[in-house]
Amino acid sequence: MHDWIDGYDERDWQTTEEGTVRYALIGLGWWTVDVAIPAIEHSDLGEVSVLVSSSTEKAERLAAENDVERGISYDQYHDGAASDAYDAVYVGTPNAFHLEYAETAAELGKAVLCEKPMEATVERAERLVEACENEVPLMIAYRMQTEPAVRRARELVESGFLGEPVSVYGANGQPLLEMNPDHDQWRLDPDLSGYGTSVMDLGIYSINTTRYLLRREPVSVASRMSSHHVAFADVPDERASSSLLLEDDVHVITTSSQRAHEDTHLKLTGTEGTIELDPAFHGEATLKLSRSAVSVEVDHGEFDAQREVREVFDYFADRVLTDAEIYPDGRHGLVDMRIIEAIHRAAEEGEPVEL
Repeated sequence: MHDWIDGYDERDWQTTEEGTVRYALIGLGWWTVDVAIPAIEHSDLGEVSVLVSSSTEKAERLAAENDVERGISYDQYHDGAASDAYDAVYVGTPNAFHLEYAETAAELGKAVLCEKPMEATVERAERLVEACENEVPLMIAYRMQTEPAVRRARELVESGFLGEPVSVYGANGQPLLEMNPDHDQWRLDPDLSGYGTSVMDLGIYSINTTRYLLRREPVSVASRMSSHHVAFADVPDERASSSLLLEDDVHVITTSSQRAHEDTHLKLTGTEGTIELDPAFHGEATLKLSRSAVSVEVDHGEFDAQREVREVFDYFADRVLTDAEIYPDGRHGLVDMRIIEAIHRAAEEGEPVEL
């Protein structure tokens, strides 16, 4: 146990300490500016060399403020401007724009790190995978997969700590309108967000983290959704709950809401023990273990959202620099898109959907 604790945040995935990947960051919202840029600045294998925004003025201003080499507009990016100044792109725009920026990156021969969910619809996500596949590396930025608490939990599942997995319960909620009171924000616009708001943006964490931990895929889903506040008039899932049946008869319940007190947790129960992340998804994940009469809690408070994002960028750079296999790649992300589409269809049709 002593060795396990001492090595808790070790990078078990790292294969190189040499080289640098230069990034063009596309979409300069608060997450990119406040989280991604500082994360890359403190990373071991990356640097920000180009910022890409809706206007050249904004891109140049933010580039100057953050000591970045170039700032260009979306149109300039598509025209190939500054393409000699970066090796890879990070796509942090609203979901419905991911495809076009990934396509241009593939045409320019640049590796792609794309935010989750990978697009607005399954069809567009399929096109994104096809654009990059066999052309450039593609990774979906599931930051929980490089979070030490999740990686240690994966080791425990693999070693049999749970016994046979039986059930999973995941929840992810946040007060979106307190974070951003604008009723016209993109997460409430189905043309930009995709199928909805809560499952696409929040529920995906429970779904993908469960897939990563158990290495089992859903075979059917049932779901219910509702929207109540006027700001959610155009999206079906202010509140959402889903029941997923995974391979080997593992039962999963997930809830998500964009209009709730912040609460994130994930609990896996097996025949021999439990593994719980609480809090789970908004930084500072705490790992709680229980087996027989013994319970253990591991809290790595220094591993906040920026540290999680730093791990994502360094993992991606490690794979780009060494041509190593990427997990989660585009095919992995495409499974989540199909699951989310099925969840929305199940809610609309009022009956389970087979996958």
